[in-house]
Amino acid sequence: MPSERPSRAGLAGRGPLLISVIVVSAGLIVAMVGALSGVVNPSGVANPAATKTVAVQSISPAKAVTVFATLAVKGRAPKTGYDREQFGPAWADVDRNGCDTRNDVLRRDLTGYVLKEGTHGCVVLSGTLLDPYTATTIAFVRGQTTSTLVQIDHVVALSDAWQKGAQQLSAETRRALANDSLNLLAVDGLTNQRKSDGDAATWLPPNKAYRCPYAARQVAVKAKYGLWVTSAERDVLGRILATCPSEPLPATTAFVLGGGR
Repeated sequence: MPSERPSRAGLAGRGPLLISVIVVSAGLIVAMVGALSGVVNPSGVANPAATKTVAVQSISPAKAVTVFATLAVKGRAPKTGYDREQFGPAWADVDRNGCDTRNDVLRRDLTGYVLKEGTHGCVVLSGTLLDPYTATTIAFVRGQTTSTLVQIDHVVALSDAWQKGAQQLSAETRRALANDSLNLLAVDGLTNQRKSDGDAATWLPPNKAYRCPYAARQVAVKAKYGLWVTSAERDVLGRILATCPSEPLPATTAFVLGGGR
């Protein structure tokens, strides 16, 4: 389906700030998007040579609203062929730090966590989560009936990514996307289930104070992996980012082993 461009009426609805963003020179925009590192391809066409993400310690200086203007706008592709296995085994240790990605995220996002002995500082037994989606505090305790209270959300859902460009990526790049710290958050389990595979046009965090960071993270992931947005997503993300023009673009950060805190 051919790309859509924002209508004049749609741009007016976002205010003069977003209009000024769109007229930024192409060279400056490319330089800003390049700060994301890793698999960056705003055109939406897969780059066969870019098959691995790169851990970046510093936050990109680019503003989310600026990079948002570079995202391609297209219709949703068919979900045909989608399977979770298209993104590799769940919670693979892609950074080779010896821990699976789920435990990496729990160590990053929980406070006061306790680690299981004999797991080389990997497995999280308990901890406390300040959930960004609901602004509630959740006690995490590993167990058959309790672990699901805290779940790891793919901010850009994998099936959504599949329908917006990930079909064109290499298997290794899709595996990186599924395990990228940029695209993962520990959140309230029930809220994550309600989100399901919704995009920004169909689901936003109930915690309105977190919507700007959430929109910025959606933009960062889609720009990094060359994924596009639908016109409905463009409108929603544009409205949100127009309210926080200084919202920075988050970057991938390396997971590190922890000794509990």
